[in-house]
Amino acid sequence: MKSLNRRQFIKSSATVGASAMVLPRFSIGQSGPSANSKLNIAVIGAGGVASQVYGPGIKENIVAMCDVDETKFGDHLKKFPDLIKAARFKDFRVMLDKMGDQIDAVAISTPDHTHFVATMEAMQRGKHVFTQKPLTHNIWQARTLQKAKHKYKVVTQMGNQGHTYDGIRQMKEWVDADVFGKIKEVHAWHGGPGWSSKYFDRPAQHPPASEVVPENLDWDLWLGPVVTDRPYNKIYHPFTWRGFYDFSSGILGDWFPHICDGPHWILDLNDPVMVEAVERPDIVPEGFVEDYSVIRWSFPKRGKKAPCDLYWYTGGKMPEAPKGWNWGTRNEETGKYKLPGAGSFWHGTKQNGFLDNRSNNPRLADREAAKAFKEAGYPAEKYPRIKGGPVLEWIKACKDEGPEPGSNFDVACPFTEMNLIGVLAIRHGGKIKWDPKKGVVNRPELNAFIKEPVRKGWEYGDDLWT
Repeated sequence: MKSLNRRQFIKSSATVGASAMVLPRFSIGQSGPSANSKLNIAVIGAGGVASQVYGPGIKENIVAMCDVDETKFGDHLKKFPDLIKAARFKDFRVMLDKMGDQIDAVAISTPDHTHFVATMEAMQRGKHVFTQKPLTHNIWQARTLQKAKHKYKVVTQMGNQGHTYDGIRQMKEWVDADVFGKIKEVHAWHGGPGWSSKYFDRPAQHPPASEVVPENLDWDLWLGPVVTDRPYNKIYHPFTWRGFYDFSSGILGDWFPHICDGPHWILDLNDPVMVEAVERPDIVPEGFVEDYSVIRWSFPKRGKKAPCDLYWYTGGKMPEAPKGWNWGTRNEETGKYKLPGAGSFWHGTKQNGFLDNRSNNPRLADREAAKAFKEAGYPAEKYPRIKGGPVLEWIKACKDEGPEPGSNFDVACPFTEMNLIGVLAIRHGGKIKWDPKKGVVNRPELNAFIKEPVRKGWEYGDDLWT
């Protein structure tokens, strides 16, 4: 594939309908933040979850939309007809070159492998960024985005919705009040991947066969920084790319940022000393997501918090319920209670607890203990509650109308790093020792995955390390 230099690239790239509209004036950058001003927001990835930026309670200006698949511009048009006014592009670099002075903030909702490049392109132009989870595709990218946050001084947010919910704050208040005692183990799980589902499917063969690229899709732009120049197959786009590690982090990328947000944030689970693949299939097609896994992270003592092991189960593997668990339906034969489809169990020396699949709705494992706890009165609220969800929290911070978002990159990048060390264990098996200061693992052959190679023209962030 012949690479274009940047000047050639800009000249050769076309916009879709960019000249057919009158843009609102640059609201924040020129007029300064105020309660009556609106952000001018551009979206990269126009369909699917991008609707969070258009949704109820969001009253800002969507001035530009970018997607490599032109059919995605219409995904939400019926519900949000004002989107017809937004300029349309297929390449975010062209969009930001042409409209950068008319954009305050950028929301990124692309497949995982292009989160980093789109976010960096926006940040280095001084744009506030909201990026969906998982934040990056490799550990170096996560560390680089954290550096970029401080260099460019923009408002950042990762889109794991549960971090704005009341439940995660209430659980933190319970932990702070020593309700559970010392928490030495957390067991988190999700039933996926659900093959032949909306988001995960198996190809007919490995590697997938070459198919004709649809006219509406720019396949080269969809691949973005990925070095492997592979032919198009409909299994990659628009949803089931999640089954391939070149483009995703599998179930860890899909659900770990929700389910383990609570354990990470509340228990300060950063910098594991060891990650182990306790269970995984012996044979998995190269680069493809496994059917099931059990992973263990080991964390040393953190201040007054006891050493802790975090376990992650997928594909039908399930933890044992903690002592006292008696919620839900009881099996009369075994006497055991059915476990929720996803969530996390917290094993403490005083009490055991539970958070759901969005790190919300905390409860004690034993129903009678939970009832007595509620009647006695929960610990006082000490963490401010967030109204309106993660996008509105981000917007308010961009407009200087609220504090820094809770899932800003100083929180989200270390969390993503911890997640991605788990991906290494799932993909390659065995035990991995992590050196957070050097940013390397004890198995040299795996360090190539810490910072993956990228195609020429997609290099970002190296200057932040010089």
